[in-house]
Amino acid sequence: QVQLVESGGALVQTGGSLRLSCVASGRTFSSLYMGWFRQAPGKEREFVARIRWSSGMPYYADSVKGRFTISRDNAKNTVYLQMNELKPEDTALYYCAAGWGVVPAGYDYWGQGTQVTVSL
Repeated sequence: QVQLVESGGALVQTGGSLRLSCVASGRTFSSLYMGWFRQAPGKEREFVARIRWSSGMPYYADSVKGRFTISRDNAKNTVYLQMNELKPEDTALYYCAAGWGVVPAGYDYWGQGTQVTVSL
């Protein structure tokens, strides 16, 4: 049974930082990308960042480039999203997922989400 469990979401002030974690279990993901997506109330789920599990190569949405960093720890089966210089528009439910590409439809496995709220 595949399981992705996110943690690290919180309430933070504008300009602050958070680190999200996603622990993966149940199968190997070496051939897949691990992605972070987010969904704000009333909006569609959007791509944030992804990392190739095998190579560690990252890719970011323009909206977070230079502020967010995705990384992974193979030994811990964990993917991280370091978020710096947070803005109110970063407020959303953040999901970890395993799959391909940069759209939600390409990802077969999802976590339950962790809430990030950025206050003014």
